[in-house]
Amino acid sequence: MGRHHKQEALPMTQDTPNRVDQSRDGDVFILTINNPPVNAFGPGVPEGLKAGLDAAAADDSVKAVVIIGGGRTFVAGADIKGFGLPREQAPDLRGTVAKLDAFEKPTVAAIHGTALGGGLELALGCTYRVAVKDAQLGLPEVKLGVLPGAGGTQRLPRVVGAQKALEMMLSGNPIKAPAAKELGLVDEIVDGDLLAGAVAFARAHADARPLPRVSERSVEGGSPEVFAAAREGLKKTHRGQHSPSHIVDLAEMAATKPFQEGWDAEADRFVDSLNSPQSRGLRHIFFAEREAGKIRGLSKDTPTTDIKSAGIIGAGTMGGGIAMNFLNVGIPVTIVETSQEALDRGLGVIRKNYENTAKKGRMTQDDVEKRMGLLTPTLKMEDLAGADIIIEAVFENMDVKKDIFTRLDKIAKPGAILASNTSTLDVNEIASVTGRPEQVIGLHFFSPANVMKLLEIVRADKTSDSVLATSLALAKRIKKVGVVVGVCDGFVGNRMVHRYGDEARKIVEEGARPEDVDAAMNALGLPMGPFQMSDMAGLDIGYSIRQHQAKVRGEPEPDGWLDRIVKTGRKGQKTQGGIYDYGEDRKPKPNADVQKLIEDYRAEQGTQSREISQEEITKRLAYSLVNEGAKILEEGIAQRASDIDVIYIYGYGFPAYRGGPMQYASEQGLKNVAADLEKYGQTPAPVLKQLADEGKTFSDYDREHAGA
Repeated sequence: MGRHHKQEALPMTQDTPNRVDQSRDGDVFILTINNPPVNAFGPGVPEGLKAGLDAAAADDSVKAVVIIGGGRTFVAGADIKGFGLPREQAPDLRGTVAKLDAFEKPTVAAIHGTALGGGLELALGCTYRVAVKDAQLGLPEVKLGVLPGAGGTQRLPRVVGAQKALEMMLSGNPIKAPAAKELGLVDEIVDGDLLAGAVAFARAHADARPLPRVSERSVEGGSPEVFAAAREGLKKTHRGQHSPSHIVDLAEMAATKPFQEGWDAEADRFVDSLNSPQSRGLRHIFFAEREAGKIRGLSKDTPTTDIKSAGIIGAGTMGGGIAMNFLNVGIPVTIVETSQEALDRGLGVIRKNYENTAKKGRMTQDDVEKRMGLLTPTLKMEDLAGADIIIEAVFENMDVKKDIFTRLDKIAKPGAILASNTSTLDVNEIASVTGRPEQVIGLHFFSPANVMKLLEIVRADKTSDSVLATSLALAKRIKKVGVVVGVCDGFVGNRMVHRYGDEARKIVEEGARPEDVDAAMNALGLPMGPFQMSDMAGLDIGYSIRQHQAKVRGEPEPDGWLDRIVKTGRKGQKTQGGIYDYGEDRKPKPNADVQKLIEDYRAEQGTQSREISQEEITKRLAYSLVNEGAKILEEGIAQRASDIDVIYIYGYGFPAYRGGPMQYASEQGLKNVAADLEKYGQTPAPVLKQLADEGKTFSDYDREHAGA
């Protein structure tokens, strides 16, 4: 983007921080924000802007001011790391916006890249906004559990109307400049050089009086019904979250109260939301997701392979879903099945998934054909000889997987990555049957694989650094959140979920009904409790895992109340009945026979049934996850506690605003967690006990132990 429009640089005064450069183009004063890489509204930016506005105000020959971003973007938002600072130390965004709003000469925000959060609020404080065509504008604060705090809730409704402002602030998603122009959020799209266009626009509007200040406009479409509907909608989209309801309240104030009243209320609500556990949880996961990519032993120099083609073994639910991830980003896939019937069925499901997306208007029919055209079905494993990566996605059986990898070893080209989509089995054992264990890795996709964002990347003992680095880069390319884990039974996610499932079954044995257990986890914010989840996954899957684990440990065949339900032929949603009954609406309904089976089981075991409170259920279940997570940390299976949180949010539906199970435990106080574990008969893991005794959190543990 050209920045070399004719302009003379002004000398810097001693007090001007170097985050904002001042220059002139005739009668237009230019303020260029230089705070790389994304011009975050950090220290030095407000000081520089205020100094620049003072200089422009003091010079009668200046008719208008242009504010533009240096480098690749306008202002991508406030500096999130500064969110926790005391108000007097935080960069003064509100003061800067207020100064802009009161400024006596026209100001023009010239936007390229992104104007997000504080960046858009800054632009809304200006008299006008111009942008290049591919610029994006938005207020994403809700995603961090906060709300626009520098006038966004008051100005955006005044510019785009109540309905659209609510939509933008509650989704947090940005819009492109052409859509912003239609809404009046952008006054002009600049085709050529942005600065030249902005200067010309500023000059053309230099004499506008009175200045069309956003704060002096009224809100269109701000009827009580619009806000009532928004509040109703929050029950579905943001259940249990606080900042979205603050946003609706404040937008309603914009429509019904003087600007100053809404502006003052916004400041108070912003501080409330910022200091809430929900915002801490969301900010924690924001950074945790970025940290997950930093792996001990890997550096930017670790060599990676460019994945140009993929092979997938198995065209069932998992194999088909995995294939779609590659097709979506233009990577050709060869998919292998053992029978033509299975192959046709698998291809039919993939096509149907794409057709459904096209029906919803999210892709064209042409896109559907393009993606299907990248897919080569075959019955011959030899056809995978040219693939850069081959992913095995057959059912969980060690003998079957070892047989496949023995064959793959002879077929795959040198350097190809051989991956297993196993969810629990030992990747070292799978790798041992090949002559190239360094090329073997676990890539555990979550079901449905074309939707779920998590990818557990299982680093086996001999997996090479290059294969690991390539897998991480591939995760990003296919739009997954990749988290590296070590080898153990169930890795991180399923090992913890097995422990959680054990505790849930135990709570029912002691007297709770399955629906009480699920309701406790729903109240914590999980869309599904343990039994709703088991029914959806298929009770036979958990049953076969328990059988396998008992066999490995040399224990008798499991015969708990849940195993007995499976033996009656009830396998969950797929048979219209498992722990619950399912009708057309697929909503779980308690079943009297299942309740009787549970009561008979208790009687047979001699268990005296007791009332169990929701609080006890929540603590026992959530803390059983945390305790197992602490053991996983201690064993080095996960590099950081925050990696475990990422896995639970993206793979298991733990609410992001709780920050994941480990962050949730830290919020409760690890001393309290350890005491409750002991109270309910569990032994706290040594690392959890130590942190509790030292008054520390899991974030403290990460800081001390988890350097990449």
